[in-house]
Amino acid sequence: MEEQKPLSHNKERIASPDAGLFEWAETIVVSLVFILLFFTFILHTNTVVGGSMNPTLTEGDRLFVNNLAYDPRPGDIVIVAKKTFRPKPIVKRVIAVGGQTVDIDFETHEVFVDGVKLDEPYINEPTARSYDVEFPLTVPEGSVFVMGDNRNASDDSRDSALGCVDRRYIQGRVVLRYWPFRSFGIVRREAIGG
Repeated sequence: MEEQKPLSHNKERIASPDAGLFEWAETIVVSLVFILLFFTFILHTNTVVGGSMNPTLTEGDRLFVNNLAYDPRPGDIVIVAKKTFRPKPIVKRVIAVGGQTVDIDFETHEVFVDGVKLDEPYINEPTARSYDVEFPLTVPEGSVFVMGDNRNASDDSRDSALGCVDRRYIQGRVVLRYWPFRSFGIVRREAIGG
């Protein structure tokens, strides 16, 4: 009597040509949904318009912006979207947050937060341009005071048309410059203080 071979439990499945195509399509759709959610809720892009952030950022720089549970801190570079001020979002640096007091001496070109003179190696030139906001100014809770790094060519919180920015107008913190490629890199938060 001929011995029967046991049935193998590891039978190879014969896949139809459509099965591989379906798996590829499924992978692509899941990836696209993930990318869409990632760039909607975590990172989005923005392009610098104008020269108000020179020398840190220049016109045409393309940026990735983190908008996931963002809590503004002094020294952050942020995207502000207040259509009553400018139709397109603007890029500025947070100088002070709610409860802090900003003072600017336009004769000595010095900026103070809570009585401490800021050391600002990132600015283009000393702060000489004033607007209509009177100093000292205490930033309201839930708002931030922002300025451009190119102080004398920046429309910012010194102008009452923008003033202290309600945090709801902040789209997020700039984390990376991805274009131009020669300038690719992380955009660091600067320490604000004396």
